[in-house]
Amino acid sequence: MARKYLFILAFFNIYIAFGQTTIKTMFYNLLNYPTAPPQNRNLILKEILNSYEPDIFMVCELENATSANDILINSLNDINKNYSKAQFITNQSDTSVNSSLQQLIYFNTDFLILDSQTTILTNIRDINRYSFILKTSDYLTNPIYLHTFVTHLKASQGAFNESLRLQMVNLFVNELNTLPPNSYVMFAGDFNFYTSNENGYLQLLNTSNTIIMRDPLNLNNTLQSWHNNNNWSNIHTQSTRISSSDFNGFGAGGGLDDRFDFILLSENIMNSSDINYATNSYKSYGNNGNCFNSRINNSNCNGNFNQNLRNNLYLMSDHLPVVLELETSRTLSLPNSLTNTKLISFVNGNIIKDNLFLLTDKNLFGFTLNIYNILGQTLYSTKLNSSKLSINTSSFPKGVYYIKTKKLKTPIKFLKI
Repeated sequence: MARKYLFILAFFNIYIAFGQTTIKTMFYNLLNYPTAPPQNRNLILKEILNSYEPDIFMVCELENATSANDILINSLNDINKNYSKAQFITNQSDTSVNSSLQQLIYFNTDFLILDSQTTILTNIRDINRYSFILKTSDYLTNPIYLHTFVTHLKASQGAFNESLRLQMVNLFVNELNTLPPNSYVMFAGDFNFYTSNENGYLQLLNTSNTIIMRDPLNLNNTLQSWHNNNNWSNIHTQSTRISSSDFNGFGAGGGLDDRFDFILLSENIMNSSDINYATNSYKSYGNNGNCFNSRINNSNCNGNFNQNLRNNLYLMSDHLPVVLELETSRTLSLPNSLTNTKLISFVNGNIIKDNLFLLTDKNLFGFTLNIYNILGQTLYSTKLNSSKLSINTSSFPKGVYYIKTKKLKTPIKFLKI
């Protein structure tokens, strides 16, 4: 009887693992894109994005519509991808010469529909609002909205700059009052906060706001001053460089010692089934936690994020991206997906011993293939760039496994004996 219940539990875990769809998000300060050196940053950005494959890609410090299109065409839609972008609108909040930098959002059209976009004017820079509908099978009759805001708050230390950041935050909070109180909200950007005691940060998380926002890295209010504090080295996002002298003076130096870049979520996302935060998915992307006051590509800063990625992050910007994952229990409709049999086929059947041989369709090139066990744990992951794939499974225990990519409608099962 006990074995029977274990069997049922195992397959219940499979249902939970694959019944949800993950939406990967990333925010990135691109540093005066594309003017800042080096000249091939669209290709550098392409490699960074391919390593994570965000479904929602939010940026700041974008200079113009031409550079916005360049990212879409050459960095995102490089190989059989389905990304689109919102309209690039020149910053309207300040007409000074140095105010041309703007925010923008890109998104995976397999998962999301852009319903509307608006601009909140401030005394410094625009705050850009984008409302998405998740492309569920019933989105026409029962839509799920995700309201996403992207900003770049005033930089630098001092009471005056803190007051300017607070003014911008208050305008965002006022905008929350125009939404239904149960709305799903994501707020991302370069916030330039030096400590969790700054008034702008406290106002964002104020529990008296119409919609309560939460910081996934500070749910228990344990963070204090992350500025130049080695205790919080794993969440720092700036600076990736010791000096800007090799980059014609663009960006900041000083090494990795500040947390400027954030993604905040409305409180209901922390405990919802329609949209929920994937626990522990928030990362300072590329930060292995051992690079305090150093450059991100220092060979001593090794760990889960490899050297090649950290080299690209060093060249791309003086900031690191921040990432997190959202999950939904609702079924997403993927009209652009092909049937599993057309995309992946077994060369020698789906019952194997040590080696798994697959044929993959070119429509999968550029996507990541993952193999999961029955508990939903990832045992193997690779970027697809060839029609023939050989995978050594000698380290896998005997049992049932599942192959999944974002293009597959359902996971494909194989058995190791």
